[in-house]
Amino acid sequence: MAVIKVRNTSEVIEGHDNVLTFLEKQGVLYEHWDMSKLPEELKEKFVLSDEEKEGILTAYKDEIEELAERRGYKTWDIVALSDATPNIEELLKKFENVHTHTEDEVRAITAGHGIFIIKGNDEVGYFDVELEPGDVISVPEGNPHFFTLMEDRQVVAVRLFIETEGWVAHPYQDTVSK
Repeated sequence: MAVIKVRNTSEVIEGHDNVLTFLEKQGVLYEHWDMSKLPEELKEKFVLSDEEKEGILTAYKDEIEELAERRGYKTWDIVALSDATPNIEELLKKFENVHTHTEDEVRAITAGHGIFIIKGNDEVGYFDVELEPGDVISVPEGNPHFFTLMEDRQVVAVRLFIETEGWVAHPYQDTVSK
């Protein structure tokens, strides 16, 4: 399950219901998918063939289609990042800049870990959402955020889009420190 760390107060929020309640108040969608549906051989694999990516999409076909129908997403894919990813350091530097998008940024983690740093309301400020397999998050359109890897430096996630062009990062300058 996801863990939230509020940067201004050092508060740590754990437990599905507490995480869900906090994120709902910030306008962030949070769900959890059943990881037992993922084929065992893909649970800890971070370099994937096209066939293996398709296997993940097939395993979560119902969840993906239901979420897409509910939220208007039209296309989806798999992203896999690890130290084996070409140019991983350059990618991470690009990811670690606060930015916005013209549509939601959606991730369903199927292996490894990732962390979204999201700007909350004025009272909350920036908070970290540490994600693990099964966690699904949607950062709302226009909400400042960035994504990076956690200490294990590996993640596989389903990404959903309305249009892939809508997912272009727009730099966000903030007077508040992240």
